[in-house]
Amino acid sequence: MAGESCATIYRSDDERSWILRSPHEVHWTKVARGKIRAVEHLRGRVAVVTGAASGIGLALAERFAAEGMKVVMADVEPAALDTAAAAVRAKAPAVLAVRIDVSQADDVEGLARETYAAFGAAHVVCNNAGVAVIGAVHEHSLADWQWVMGVNLWGVIHGVRAFVPRMLAGGDEGHIVNTASMAGLSTAPFMSVYDVTKHGVVALSESMFKEFEATGAPIGVSVVCPGLINTNIMRSSRNRPRELADEGKAGPMAQTFGQNLADRLTRGYPPSEVADQVVRGIREKRFYVVPAQPEVREAATIRAKDIIELKNPTPRR
Repeated sequence: MAGESCATIYRSDDERSWILRSPHEVHWTKVARGKIRAVEHLRGRVAVVTGAASGIGLALAERFAAEGMKVVMADVEPAALDTAAAAVRAKAPAVLAVRIDVSQADDVEGLARETYAAFGAAHVVCNNAGVAVIGAVHEHSLADWQWVMGVNLWGVIHGVRAFVPRMLAGGDEGHIVNTASMAGLSTAPFMSVYDVTKHGVVALSESMFKEFEATGAPIGVSVVCPGLINTNIMRSSRNRPRELADEGKAGPMAQTFGQNLADRLTRGYPPSEVADQVVRGIREKRFYVVPAQPEVREAATIRAKDIIELKNPTPRR
């Protein structure tokens, strides 16, 4: 499909709008005031999800399958990926499972090549893989920074670089979904590495949204900022590569914070709640998707108020 004619465009003067029909899709998309509307119909389209073997990624894959989408599932854990893909195959028209390390540009480029070889397109791309470490800024090792930055931030960068040019060349409406966190809208003690990466994902996503709006690209962008979600994120060290195994030594306060956070996550929203909100966000072309508890959202409000009033950061309760 890549390389085909972009679209046939008609003008409706009385409505002062554009109507765009993709030559290889079955529905119409109205572009009001020059703005391309959301991807409303997902059936038969192609979704790509990284970090798809568990947690939010698996929930996204399952939800896209339920929508009738072909699903490309990518993850660094081969056994878990095989199990997850087998379950999703029971629901999806087609599933492609690819073992990749999103911190490696060549792996993500290979994922894009395999996706287009199998299905000829990618309509929804979810850069979702993520890991976490806990500790004070001065306690973290260089390897802590390299590992978490590699997965959480570079993984998103690699996904955008690999897929967006292909999506633009294909000419279809599409959507990029980047998983950040409420940690990308606020900060907490003992989470500096994670917070830095998630703020980076929010900034990248905002810039890309503004660029697509300015250029009229037919691709929407959402940044997902979950709150407390019941996932295995606090056990992500199981996938830490050997060459980055040198962990920082968290002090007593950091360890207590980490244990409390892990306990709170077990009482968090199920990953399916995130997936439901992501699908609604895609259909509504909504940038901020924030499946977070009210008390967690409040941290972003407090931070914004501190900035506006030029106050020192309010300590987290």
